[in-house]
Amino acid sequence: QVQLQESGPGLLKPSQTLSLTCDVSGGSITTDWYYWNWIRRPPGKGLEWIGHIGYSGSTYYSPSLKSRTSISRDTSKNQFTLHLSSVTPEDTAVYYCAILVVNPPGVWGSWGQGTQVTVSS
Repeated sequence: QVQLQESGPGLLKPSQTLSLTCDVSGGSITTDWYYWNWIRRPPGKGLEWIGHIGYSGSTYYSPSLKSRTSISRDTSKNQFTLHLSSVTPEDTAVYYCAILVVNPPGVWGSWGQGTQVTVSS
């Protein structure tokens, strides 16, 4: 079974760039079975999808976050990374990496345990 683990700083100041890494084990990020996603849950709110990177390296982002988001990958380390620029306190959330199955569509696979990110001056 594929396992995911998020890592990164827990506390940032406004205007900084958030960088979170998802380490993948038990499967390759170059497989064409999955999309590799970032999702977050702000305090007291529902899940918000941020974006994903596909097996070919193509990316797709939420329109509301697209201008500040990039997702990259390091195939040699079997990991993918979220970069979110110009953070504000509204970016405070638990951030998750997760698998979305390519076929059949709309099926979620493994999730990481999540990592708390707080933006505060």
